[in-house]
Amino acid sequence: MSYVVGLTGGIGSGKSAAAQVFDALGTTVIDTDALAHALTAPGGAAIEPIRAALGADYVTPDGALDRARMRELVFADAAKKRLLESILHPLIRTQTRELVQAARGPYVVLMIPLLIESHDYRERCQRILVVDCPEELQLERVMARSGLAATQVRAIMANQVSREARLAAADDVIDNSRDLAQLQSQVEALHARYLQLAAAGA
Repeated sequence: MSYVVGLTGGIGSGKSAAAQVFDALGTTVIDTDALAHALTAPGGAAIEPIRAALGADYVTPDGALDRARMRELVFADAAKKRLLESILHPLIRTQTRELVQAARGPYVVLMIPLLIESHDYRERCQRILVVDCPEELQLERVMARSGLAATQVRAIMANQVSREARLAAADDVIDNSRDLAQLQSQVEALHARYLQLAAAGA
């Protein structure tokens, strides 16, 4: 089984940008958000369980998850959030396990936005990499790319583990408060380190 690096960070921190650099360096990158989108796309494996558990109002006419309505529901109702997660998380974990086992490179980057929130993250990853930047910069980036209001972005951030908790869990940290060139140089240095660790089985 491959050496697994768990990549995480708050919304707007730059996880995807870091993952793209790892991918360009030839690393297998598994994006759990992409898996979740596929599971909740028309015909996805999670759609019928979601319809049965939460109602047809949360499925669009073309058979996909109605993301806007579901976002409103789970932010307002913690029990419904747990119910949605109980459907999605086992499916995502099964697919993730299969993709990690199928990977042929020396190590895998497993991108999980809520990695620290999952209680078994140390069992799933040999190394935890956090992409970090100041919270005000997260806010600016998310508002610029998504068009969400500041209050909506802050609500999302409030549902994630704190920046301090992420940093406390990290084995490695990428400071993404500057430009892409700085991000790339940090990823390249970590790539060299992870190749060494994977070869050593550390």
